[in-house]
Amino acid sequence: MVILSTQNLKKIYGSGESEVRALDGVDMTVQKGEFAAVIGTSGSGKSTLLHMLGGLDRPTQGRVTVDGQDIFSLKEEALTIFRRRRIGFVFQNYNLVPVLNVYENIVLPIQLDGGTADRQYIDGIIETLGLQKKLKNLPNQLSGGQQQRVAIARALACKPAIILADEPTGNLDSKTSQDVLGLLRITSQKYVQTIVMITHNEEAAQLADRIIRIEDGRIVTGGTGGERA
Repeated sequence: MVILSTQNLKKIYGSGESEVRALDGVDMTVQKGEFAAVIGTSGSGKSTLLHMLGGLDRPTQGRVTVDGQDIFSLKEEALTIFRRRRIGFVFQNYNLVPVLNVYENIVLPIQLDGGTADRQYIDGIIETLGLQKKLKNLPNQLSGGQQQRVAIARALACKPAIILADEPTGNLDSKTSQDVLGLLRITSQKYVQTIVMITHNEEAAQLADRIIRIEDGRIVTGGTGGERA
């Protein structure tokens, strides 16, 4: 089942001689439960692609469909609500709220949406990510790897259709990076969670089910995902 797709996705900045095609006709699909890595050098368009997939920026042309919804057919308020409910984000800078403890950070998106946390499900995530003894800690009392685990738990908490991870190990040492990547893979498998990870790191990309390569705003390999069992 295709959970995420793009059709002829373009993002163009400027015009004439100063025109820059950050994305130049991207077509890709991701299956439900797949862990896909989008890899490319600096300036290849991978971060622009992530912003489009997450509805954080609007394309010049083309479509992004998430869980059957053409997200850019939505007006801004409806898109914000859809993004909050159906798309989880993991950034390299963690983006945790410094005055909230670990548990409060994890359930924050659910509370902002007026929902009630599924405590059994949340507890399962906390156990999977090894955060049981850190729930009352503030972010500044955690290591970088622990903060990234909290960010992953927060992204999973609202049971999103997809999780978008933007260079999730960019600020971590090599051993911690491997731990975090391993946990991303485990959560993808355990919760049948679709994850799209943006990275420039070949070694990190190898842990994904599929590698999608982008160059000069175009997908060059791996754009179409196969059905998963």
